[in-house]
Amino acid sequence: MKILLAAINAKYIHSNLAVYCLKAYADLHCHTEQENNELQIEIGEYTINQQMDDIMRDVYERQPDVLCLSCYIWNLKYVEELIREIKKVRPNLKIWTGGPEVSYDAPDVLRRLPEVTGVMKGEGELTFHALCEAYVQTEQEMTGYEIPDDVLAGIDGITFRDSNGEVVETPWRQPIDLSEVPFVYEHLEDFEHKIIYYETSRGCPFACSYCLSSIDKRLRFRSLDLVFRELQFFLNHKVPQVKFVDRTFNCKHDHALAIWKYLEEHDNGITNFHFEVSADLLNEEELEIITAMRPGLIQLEIGVQSTNPDTIREIHRTMDLDKLAAKVARVNQAGNIHQHLDLIAGLPFEDIKSFAVSFDDVYRMRPEQLQLGFLKVLKGSYMETKKENYGLQYKSTPPYEVLSTRWISYEEILHLKGIEEMVEVYYNSRQFEETLEELGKEYESAFTMYEKLWSYYKKQNYHQVNHKRSERYEILLGFVREYHPEKVEYYRELLTYDYYLRENAKSRPAFAGKEVLTKEEYRQFYETEDKERRYLTSYDKYDKNQLRKMTHLERFSRLQKTVLFDYLERNPLTQDARICLIDSPADCGENRCKA
Repeated sequence: MKILLAAINAKYIHSNLAVYCLKAYADLHCHTEQENNELQIEIGEYTINQQMDDIMRDVYERQPDVLCLSCYIWNLKYVEELIREIKKVRPNLKIWTGGPEVSYDAPDVLRRLPEVTGVMKGEGELTFHALCEAYVQTEQEMTGYEIPDDVLAGIDGITFRDSNGEVVETPWRQPIDLSEVPFVYEHLEDFEHKIIYYETSRGCPFACSYCLSSIDKRLRFRSLDLVFRELQFFLNHKVPQVKFVDRTFNCKHDHALAIWKYLEEHDNGITNFHFEVSADLLNEEELEIITAMRPGLIQLEIGVQSTNPDTIREIHRTMDLDKLAAKVARVNQAGNIHQHLDLIAGLPFEDIKSFAVSFDDVYRMRPEQLQLGFLKVLKGSYMETKKENYGLQYKSTPPYEVLSTRWISYEEILHLKGIEEMVEVYYNSRQFEETLEELGKEYESAFTMYEKLWSYYKKQNYHQVNHKRSERYEILLGFVREYHPEKVEYYRELLTYDYYLRENAKSRPAFAGKEVLTKEEYRQFYETEDKERRYLTSYDKYDKNQLRKMTHLERFSRLQKTVLFDYLERNPLTQDARICLIDSPADCGENRCKA
């Protein structure tokens, strides 16, 4: 018999760790215990960007006897469509669903989708293994893959429809020893051009009301011996990035410290490791280790969500904001780690004024990325049980995103969506650092600046158009021309500086205006540099024409400096060009420059 584990991912670069874990565990145990069976387990990965006809065709042509579908908020509507359509052409197909989006309302899933045989609830390795054995047994007994009710009733962790059409729920299964889950990446060729997801723990010690991870308090860790062996596998194969999916990686200090020490000691100079951490929990020993790492070896994602004390208390967050800010600043000072900080709009007791304060608090921490998210009211979460108390209005379909609350209107949510877009385009792109630093001084707060920018976008109807990267500079200059006309030329230079900091452009952008340096000055500089190598000491293999192609020289009259942008030696963390201040040779080699 054939079982197909299907995952519909958000993007092609994503992979579904869950289905690989289910297959690996079942392959290990089912094939050992049932040596003579012909059980075949396959994985099918698709994306929400594919045509449903293409997904359905692939599923049909694989001819599975049992179809198992992994369900999340981003793919549920696609999964449900596939279920309804595939059942029309394969009426005898047995369909099981699993994942967080169906685990906490399994009876409703069966009532809503009569095509579904049953739901696997929670952690799936042991449950899927038990189902595989049950299906193998029914095949051997020639019962047409109809597992008897009493057999299904003996499998923990499922909800199913019995032969009388009644919905039956079995007890939730006890969690698996995480070290028993096989490593799934032995065949790395199956994950080419995809993000590698990896977990060393399951469960979460915290109780954040909006999160499903808080439901599982049974915190478990993978053996460090296994972890080290598997990390070395990634390092040996020079995997570009490994993204840890541990909910709070540093909740157990000795576990986190041991892994970070291993990565620091075995760094291959290429692989990047991503962690979700609670910054306020970082201790001195951990900080010393991570701030001494190679730039780009690790990156940190930190969930702040809000800085409103009433909000933090209501959502059951455990966070010391002062400690968090101090730890973020400490990491920033080291300059070797990309930090991604998150905020959530739509939380209880957070109106738009309060959210503006939270935004400014986090913005002052200067993370590399500031993510504005919007509350998703997840099934099974504590937040869902409080929806009436909070006046929560949210979308009826996944991802169940907030529309309004007692404290914030739909109009204000839309306003924040616009600010989110501006932050994503201008701050998170890291293409306008010097310009934004100075522009922020024109406003009472960062939130006010992005509000003003969003208003300008709407006024010009820019928000309805997809813009090229270079056009974003033009638009920002237009914004300055509208609201700060006396400083247009100053900001033109700042934008030009930002542009060349990232771009080794072959042609000069229109917004930059005319070059200040003459052709003769330009020629003389590179002829001198070709002979003396005062600034470009790493370019000994290149002649003056090649030097000109691999660098850019710009004189900024208002900034009162001449800058050489070196694109061969970029900052490994930011990818900014190395800059040399030509008027101050002693400053040559710094990676940043304050305008």
